[in-house]
Amino acid sequence: MIMNDVEKHPFEAYVPDNATVLIVGSFPGKEQTRTLPNEIEWFYGAKRNQFWKIISGVYPNHSLKNKTEKEELFKKAGIGIADVILRAKRLNNGNSDKNLEVKEFNYLTIESKLKCSKIQSIYFTSKYVEQLFSKHFGNLFSEIKIRECLPSPSPIYRRMNLAEKIEHYKLKLPQL
Repeated sequence: MIMNDVEKHPFEAYVPDNATVLIVGSFPGKEQTRTLPNEIEWFYGAKRNQFWKIISGVYPNHSLKNKTEKEELFKKAGIGIADVILRAKRLNNGNSDKNLEVKEFNYLTIESKLKCSKIQSIYFTSKYVEQLFSKHFGNLFSEIKIRECLPSPSPIYRRMNLAEKIEHYKLKLPQL
């Protein structure tokens, strides 16, 4: 949702009670923040983003056609998902993290969702996210020992192909 060129994150963090893993991203693509709420798919819903293709490769026996199926898989696997930015302004009208001017971090949501959770591992979707989290949230969750950056699901991250990204995620995410 746009408010004077400042976009607000359209999703609530999803952290099921049994979550031991949290995947942390930055901010949704412009396609998702500029759409009416009933048309929004969910986290990483931009057509070119590879996130759900990667998750489908990690969990091939699960349908991920809609938000409900994605939430069901994450609940079954004990995975939560959140973004560090609550409000941002896009520079150059781009989706890249480098084009985001952070206006407000997602402190209250992340703190409240994680305070009573069983999170043991936090995985970041980019080095940028890892840096933001460490700088702005790191002191809140210093007891969480595993904090790693996963290969970015962004199509501009080409150091690994899709199959390599899937294999890397398989090593980190809970098995079913």
